[in-house]
Amino acid sequence: MPTRTITIDPITRLEGHGKIEIFLDDRGEVERAYLQVPELRGFETFCIGRPAEDMPQITSRICGVCPTAHHMAATKALDDLYQVQPPPTALKIRDVVYNAFMLEDHALHVYILGGPDFIVGPDAPKELRNVVGVIQKVGVDVGKRVIAMRRRLRDLVSYFGGKVIHPVFGLPGGVSKGLAAADLPGVKQTAREAVDFARFTLQLFKDVVLKNDGYLKLITSEAYTHRTYYMGLVNNRNQPDFYAGKIRVVDPSGTEYASFPTQHYLAYIGERVEPWTYGKFCFLKPLGWTGFVDGPESGVYAVAPLARLNVADGMATPEAQKAYAAADVAGFFRGDVAKRRQVSKGSCLRSHGNPRWLEIMPWLQSACRGCGVTHAPPWWRMGERCAAGSGVLRTIRLSRAPSGTAPSPGPRCSARWP
Repeated sequence: MPTRTITIDPITRLEGHGKIEIFLDDRGEVERAYLQVPELRGFETFCIGRPAEDMPQITSRICGVCPTAHHMAATKALDDLYQVQPPPTALKIRDVVYNAFMLEDHALHVYILGGPDFIVGPDAPKELRNVVGVIQKVGVDVGKRVIAMRRRLRDLVSYFGGKVIHPVFGLPGGVSKGLAAADLPGVKQTAREAVDFARFTLQLFKDVVLKNDGYLKLITSEAYTHRTYYMGLVNNRNQPDFYAGKIRVVDPSGTEYASFPTQHYLAYIGERVEPWTYGKFCFLKPLGWTGFVDGPESGVYAVAPLARLNVADGMATPEAQKAYAAADVAGFFRGDVAKRRQVSKGSCLRSHGNPRWLEIMPWLQSACRGCGVTHAPPWWRMGERCAAGSGVLRTIRLSRAPSGTAPSPGPRCSARWP
């Protein structure tokens, strides 16, 4: 009997292009399944030979949803390249911008891209599993609040970055714009509203999704479960850190496998290329590539919300930690609802149906972090280096090191950028 093929093309509710091919055997069971990225990007190639200081602007074009992440990663790489440490003011501005981005970006995912399947319901007609269906489920007022909050956060990113889609504010050793004292009250107000919005979303998801036994059965089922390694950024107390920190890796049981500075990533991370997709598959280099299998012998690892909580020993702000402890993360998502045992080292969440809920707790940390920074003493006037254009480069190509020692026009890329 010929193999039957199910094709989903294109995949919707994501940035970029995707295609799924599912091959069934003669019994109608899934024999093989492939997620294909049919889009050739070429960033690693056309960056070679370009001035290194162009990278924050070039790499932000990788994605229209998360350009701030690529922009910031490239900016931090330039800090290392020029061997400069941003002044406290610049670090705080970067911190505020990145936490605002984290909250806005994940709000997009929860309410518009990934969340509709859970908020509206996995059994709902597909034409309702979208942002319109979410508004119908939770109400027009909630929909307006989501749109308004995302707009305020995007305006905050635009204030410092010039624009929200492809920001232009990260410079080696600094940022391109400071915060005017007259604008501080508005920034503080946005930060306070962001905290309230994170609290509201966490409660909404508890009420709409987590109280539904059908949802819980689905997202904790074996079909959603993988036993992989997990990787994420943490601070020196092993709490999530979205902007800085070290890379921590735990094995499928939750035991620490590795902890290393970001500069050492090439010693731990390898890439696998398959002929049926332009996407690359990262794996733990010391373990090697053993194929698309899970378990402690496999080099496959996971990142994003599920991994962030698996590599962490708790949250970095008091309110987020309180929510983390109250949720009893490990007990809940291992299906052990009755015992509600406390999260402990050595326990790992394995259900990949969890991230919609798990990414909301880091929202609360991002919001609280941004609010704490903006309500701190007057850091926006800490010395002249917080002025516009502070850092090694005043513009993309014109070098201006505080010590007058930066090379001009700057180094060029001689190898691919990950």
